[in-house]
Amino acid sequence: MSNFLFAAAENDAIPNCKAGGMGDVVRDVPRQISERGDKTHVVVPSYNRLHRGGRLKATLHFELRGMGYEAELYEVAPKKEFKNIQHYVIHHPEIEAGGIAHIYHDDPEEPFYTDFIKYVIFCTAVAEAVKQGAFGKLDVIHLHDWHSSLLLFLREYHRDYTSLKKIRFVYSIHNLAIQGIRPFENNYSSVKNWYPNVPYDEKGLQDYRYTDCINLMAVGIRLADSVHTVSPSYKKDVMLPSSPPEFIGGEGLEGDLKQANKEGRLIGILNGCNYKNINVEAQGQIYRNTVKALFNWLQDEDKKYKADFLAHTGEKIMKYVGNRPKFIVSSIARLTEQKFYFFKKSPEAFVEILKKLNKVEGIFMLLGTGAPEYEELFRKISYENENFIFTNGQSESLIDSMYLECDLYFMPSLFEPCGISQMLAMRNGNPCLVHHTGGLIDTVDHLKTGFAFDGKTYDEKITNMLKAFDVALDIYQNDKPQWKKIQAAAKRKRFTWEKSVDKYYEQLYLI
Repeated sequence: MSNFLFAAAENDAIPNCKAGGMGDVVRDVPRQISERGDKTHVVVPSYNRLHRGGRLKATLHFELRGMGYEAELYEVAPKKEFKNIQHYVIHHPEIEAGGIAHIYHDDPEEPFYTDFIKYVIFCTAVAEAVKQGAFGKLDVIHLHDWHSSLLLFLREYHRDYTSLKKIRFVYSIHNLAIQGIRPFENNYSSVKNWYPNVPYDEKGLQDYRYTDCINLMAVGIRLADSVHTVSPSYKKDVMLPSSPPEFIGGEGLEGDLKQANKEGRLIGILNGCNYKNINVEAQGQIYRNTVKALFNWLQDEDKKYKADFLAHTGEKIMKYVGNRPKFIVSSIARLTEQKFYFFKKSPEAFVEILKKLNKVEGIFMLLGTGAPEYEELFRKISYENENFIFTNGQSESLIDSMYLECDLYFMPSLFEPCGISQMLAMRNGNPCLVHHTGGLIDTVDHLKTGFAFDGKTYDEKITNMLKAFDVALDIYQNDKPQWKKIQAAAKRKRFTWEKSVDKYYEQLYLI
């Protein structure tokens, strides 16, 4: 029996520990490993809350800032029990909950300041727990994004943790754009402050743009035994330089990624999708669930400033409760540059889509929260366009209904390492219209399982986005057999974790 440790910032297998897709992966891959009869331990920070109700497994003593630190390892209960999987959190008062999903901090003055501190403590505590044998004899440690890459720094440079060199380390990249860059010295959140007695190779750790800083994403790429991108097409993308907005590639780290590829360490394997317990919402609940969500948000103190807008959305949706529009386009995502840059830079193109929908008595439903400028843009467009329903909040039941009942799922991501939304829509037999980038290339085939657009220039991409939308509407209205064929092909597609994890074993874990 092989023994694995997953170390990450998020784990959706335990309650209230997810901000994005990483949480899904850290939940699903250990379950697949357990089905193969192997054992997995999953450890995340407690964020001063997740340890409550847990069982204290070990008190960990280690050195940071030239003084003794003490952290606690708790075993915690998962949402659902699986054989051979145990879940843990590391608790220390300085590992605080941030404002983003009660996990990450957003420090406007010095990005990553607070997060660097808490993940330094987390990673050092995990290294100590591994050294003490808290997880048994490990074969593989699987790290996720920059938050856990400091374990590789400790393995490479810290005299107390040379025993980690016997273990295979795999590093998965979920979001290459967020790199965890902090100074080497002269700052409270600097390498020198936290590890004053550790000799390290500055050149081997530094960021290319800010040479007085460590780049923790680069540390993962440079020092891991295997580096994993979450789709094969995204692997190709990241070895090329970014040229925004036309192309988002290696984000300054393409040289390191090319080198990892040359050494046979860079592997692209598509994320899977969960095909069990598909949908808890009954057909026909989409508008009722919208109204229910709006009423809940209206009672939420945090949403008071949005009360007028929520009422405006409620008024719009009421007319559809007993009178379904002829065509529903939906989109569910965090409102960020990655997901909606095309709409932000070219709002007239989005309005054009709404006009096209109007002609066929169709509506566009968007659900999400995020960057204030994106929220403001979509609220403005909602006031001006009757057939745009913007639900500016989060609701699991409404999300389920939107995936179940839309006719076309729209995903115009500027870049997409893998993407899960297109898989969730497709498993319900709903074709997607996507920007052909990264994982969206690997999952949606134009005119076979959905619709896609691309282009050499930004203007070409926008023109092609509108053309692809016209094609989708035309087939839906005028070629029902072709539409049904695309729906059926989308539903038949299976991106299973079983297939993905088979490749993990062969290409990443080498077990």
